Order: sequence, then C-alpha cells, then structure tokens
Amino acid sequence: MSSDSSKKRKPKVIRTDGGPQEGKRGKADADQDARYYSEEGEVDLRDPIKDYELYKETCQELQRLMAEIQELKSKGVKDNASEIDERRIQSCVHFMTLKKLNRLAHIRLKKGRDQTHEAKQKVDAYHLQLQNLLYEVMHLQKEITKCLEFKSKHEEIELVSLEEFYREAPPEISRPAITLAEPHQQTLARLDWELEQRKRLAEKYKECLANKEKILKEIEVKKEYLSSLQPRLNSIMQASLPVQEYLFMPFDQAHKQYEIARHLPPPLYVLFVQASAYGQACDKKLVVAIEGSVEEAKALYKPPEDSQDDESDSDAEEEQTTKRRRPTLGVQLDDKRKEMLKRHPLSVTVDLKCKDENVLHLTFYYLMNLNVMTVKTKVTTAVELTTPISAGDLLSPDSLLSCLYPGDHGKKTPNPANQFQFDKVGIVTLSDYVTELGHPYVWVQKLGGLHFPKDQPQHMVTADNSLSASHMEMTVKLLRTRLQSRLALHKQFASLEHGVVPVSSECQHLFPSKIVSRLVKWAAIPYEDYAELPYTRDVLEAGLAEDTHLYYMALIERGTAKLQAAVVLNPGYSTLPPIFSLCLNWKGERTSSNDDNIRAMESEVNVSYKELWGPKPGYQLLTNQLQRLCMVLDVYLETESHDTSVEGPKEFPQEKMCLRLVRGPTRMKPFKFNYPQGFFSHR
Repeated sequence: MSSDSSKKRKPKVIRTDGGPQEGKRGKADADQDARYYSEEGEVDLRDPIKDYELYKETCQELQRLMAEIQELKSKGVKDNASEIDERRIQSCVHFMTLKKLNRLAHIRLKKGRDQTHEAKQKVDAYHLQLQNLLYEVMHLQKEITKCLEFKSKHEEIELVSLEEFYREAPPEISRPAITLAEPHQQTLARLDWELEQRKRLAEKYKECLANKEKILKEIEVKKEYLSSLQPRLNSIMQASLPVQEYLFMPFDQAHKQYEIARHLPPPLYVLFVQASAYGQACDKKLVVAIEGSVEEAKALYKPPEDSQDDESDSDAEEEQTTKRRRPTLGVQLDDKRKEMLKRHPLSVTVDLKCKDENVLHLTFYYLMNLNVMTVKTKVTTAVELTTPISAGDLLSPDSLLSCLYPGDHGKKTPNPANQFQFDKVGIVTLSDYVTELGHPYVWVQKLGGLHFPKDQPQHMVTADNSLSASHMEMTVKLLRTRLQSRLALHKQFASLEHGVVPVSSECQHLFPSKIVSRLVKWAAIPYEDYAELPYTRDVLEAGLAEDTHLYYMALIERGTAKLQAAVVLNPGYSTLPPIFSLCLNWKGERTSSNDDNIRAMESEVNVSYKELWGPKPGYQLLTNQLQRLCMVLDVYLETESHDTSVEGPKEFPQEKMCLRLVRGPTRMKPFKFNYPQGFFSHR
C-alpha cells in the first residue's frame, strides 16, 4: 500500500482512434471533434438499452475486481501487488465508464423533460384554443336562442286570418305575387292592412261618439218632458180614486195586504212595496206577505187621551208600587233591555222559490228603538235531505246568509247610534241577541231603504225607496244563488264523507281516466283548530281566513303517503273559491314552506281554480279541486326519484305520461294535465 500511495497518478487523456494530432487540426476537424466529443450528440446516437446492458456488465466487473482485490489482499503476498495495481486500474476504467453512463442518463433525463415540457405547452395551447372555440360556440348558441325566442310587438296583435286578408285587402297592400312566397313580406302586408282598418275604425268611433252626444241630448229633453208629466199623472190618479172605490177592484187579497201595509213602519213598508213590485215585474216566484198583529200595530200609533190625567194617575200608581215593592237594579236593567230590543208587531215575509221547488223563507223585523231591521231565515226543500255531519253549518240560520256581501256578517248593528244606547242599558254587543231577534245585515237595511253613513254624521235616518229599488234585484239574485250553492254543497258533502269525490260528466275531461289516490276523510273543523295548524299560517297572515268562514279537513291517501288538506270555504262560494293548505306526510312532513312542489300543488287548486269551475254557475268547484288534489298527488309520488339504498321495487310506479319529470333548479314536477293528449306538462 505504501508503494501504491507513493506512485503519482497519471493525467487523464481522452484518446480517439485514428485521429490526427492536435497541432495539425483545422476548422473542419474542430467541427468534426465537436460532433464526436459532444455527449449531447452522442446521446442521440447511442441506444439506451445497450447502455443499460453496459451498466450492468460494468457493475458485475467491478464486483468481480473488488472481490479479487479483496482476496489478493487477504493472502498478504508481496508478489500480488502488481496484480492488485492492474485490477485497480481496470476498476478505475470501469468507474470512468459508470460516470460517463451517469452523465448520459442525466442528459437523456434533461432531454426527456424538455420534450415533455414542449409537448405540454403544445397541449396547453391546443386546450386554450379548444376553450376559446367552445366559448365562441356557446356565445353563438346564446345569440341563436335569443334570435329564436325574440318576440316582436306584432305577435301580440290579433291579425285577421290569411283567407280574410287576401279576400278583403286591396292588391296594392296584399301583393299576392310577393307575399305568398315570402312570409316576412306577408307579415308586413298584414300589419299595413291592420293599420288601415284601425284608422277606419277610429274614424267610425268618432262618428259614433258624435251620434251618442246627439242621442243623449234628445234623452235629456224627453226626461224633462216625463218629469213634468208626473205631477199631471198624480192629479189624474187622485181624481180617479172615487171611481176605483165605486167599481170595487177584485184584488181582495192584495187590497187587504195593502191595507195592513199602512200600519207598517217606514223601513218595512219600503221593503214590502219594492219586493212586491219586483215580484210582479221580474220574478213571479217571489212571494211577499205581511204577518203579525194588526191591532197591536194600530195601538202603537193611537194618540194618548187625557195625557195629563194619565200622567197624574201613573205618578200615583208609581208611588203606591214603590211603597209596596222596590224592584232590584238587575230587574230594571232587564226591563230596559227588553224595551230597547222591542220589535214591531208586524213583519214582512219573503219566499224565494227556486227551479227545483226549494224555498228560502225570509222574515224581516224592525227594531223600533234601535231603528234597524233584522232577518231570520229558514229553508224548505222539495225532497227531504239526509244531513251529513260536515254539512251542519251550511243551512244553519247563523251562516246561511253570512257575508252575502263582502264583510257583512250580521253580528254587529249597522247603526252607530246604537252603541250609545247599549251602554245605557248594559248591552255589550247585539251578537248576543241575534238568535232571538235576527241578523241585522247591511243589505237588509238597504232593502228597507235605511243607510247609516260612517264618514258623516246624520241625525235622523229615513227610509229611501230609491235605495231599496237599486239593491233589490242584485240581492234577490245573490240570495237565490246562495241557497242553490249551499244545497249543492250539502249534496256533495254527503258523498265526500263516504270517500267519494263526485265529478260530473262535463268535468271528466279535466282529469285522467285513472287516479290512484283516494279521499279517505272529510270533516268540519272549528276555526281555532285551523288556526293552530302550522301550515295555515300564510293564509291567516294574508287575512283570507276569518271566523265567519267554514273550515274543513280532507285526508287523501295513497300507499304510505298521506296528504292533509285544510280547506277554507268562503261564504261567497262559488264566486270566491275555497283555499287549500297542504301537508304531505311521507318520508317526513312536507309543506309549502319546505317543498316547492307542495307549493305548486297548492297553486294548482288555489290559483288555477278557474279551470275547475265546470258548467255555470260553478257549484262543482270544490269537488273538482279535491279531484285535482288526488291527481297531482299521484304525479308527485310517481315522479319522485327512487331511493337506491332501499331494496325492492319502487313504491309508486310511474303510470302518468309526463313530457319532463322535473324542470329547473327547484326540480318542479309536471302537474298540468293536457286533454285530450293525456300527458302532464309544466305550466
């Protein structure tokens, strides 16, 4: 080892076989050397697999040489030094080969990375070009969609048909040779013709207005003539009274009624006269009569005889009675209340007969001290009805005529002065006595010619014939409509309580032929129970549910799904539709507050109710709404996505044909039924 360490290392020389000497190289030789000695160029010429095989062979040779050197050193023979040096030189040559292979590997790695980077840049450039092209495509698609969905103002104008256009329009406007081949020119020509027609109609409208003004002036002249004629007719009628008495008119019953009518108070008299006149002129099925004691009525208007003597005698009697017995304060208040609420002995009865021989009996009373009128009702049917449990309030006197006009529930007195009279005798409100006295509806006061304005004070309210006449026809129609609607509901409730939703043949096209969901319960509920339901809060806050309305609960089932429907029935049904609030119990509780599709189901019956009116006057609206609820419940359940975590078949297989199961980000379901195609679509 000492001899090996003393030896100097020889300088490394890179040799080339057959190459010229360094001093004699020219420029071409230098380029050739650069080509031969450039390892980067050599990498392209060498085979990586062969280099790998060379690397393995070199490593094996190194292992072998190291093992031989170790073996020679372990023998400790001095003659082996030359062999060790020879093997050491061979090992150094192999190390140089490994270094060169290492450099070639690093050069290959660098070139591979550079090639990968270049390829990645090309891919990124192509990807960027692709994104730009996709964005341009999307932009062009949006522009195309805008162009296709563009709606011009002329589309809202109802133009005449093409046949009528070519038949009536002049050739200079229609231009058949051009417009028949070009739809755009055809539309422009039709618009020109529409403009011409509207100009003509505008001129005709001005002419009609001028004629109207002329006719109005003629009417005013004739009115003045008729108004001047009225006093003359009155004088003639007055002069003919002796002749009428002499001839004895044959209308005995009418004459008796008119004789009794003289003793009616002014409001009842106005009602009697106007109702009789309307019955004779417009409604032969309206019967008016007067009931009550005529003698008591006459006694009310007899002048007192010897008033001073009576007053003195009454004072003496009062002194004697006070000495004998002093009435208590409660008895005095009761007597004062009875006197305050005293009715006139006579009353007017009005019987309204319908086409099906059902009769609405109205009895009108007049409270003399309160100066208001009241009415009591009774219904007589041609056929005896079986009263369902839920129909108990339909024909009851308290709710039958409630809100005949909006807001007129008949529980408060319409006369503002009555409240001060009530305070004197301890009456809190008139609603405690309506069962005995009748309901003081506002329309009852108007039929009697009474009007109590709230915005301006009025000391004395008198009966007005013109007020009664202006409200008579509308009120009679409303009364007859109310009776018919309540009788129709009465009949429908009998079917609903048995789980049958009656649908007439005229309304069959509104629903599919097969509806699986069924009504299993229909019951009336009080207002307090309705107000406690959590899913009716929106209806209450909107002021659409009052204590004068009727409330019902419907239960619709299909399989494990149960749909509860809280129904608000306005007294003005069917002019005012019922309002439904829904709650679906299926995989949790679903209401309009947490499920947009439940809100859409409510909209189908509450907003789109005009489709369900059926034949006029629309008494089948409620049953059609319930049938639509069953229909939309089927659609809701059948279009619900199947839970893949649950084994077995889908609980509600799809039986309804739908164009699209869901739409939009809210996943709205198709609830609109299209007849006669028979499929469901979105609104």
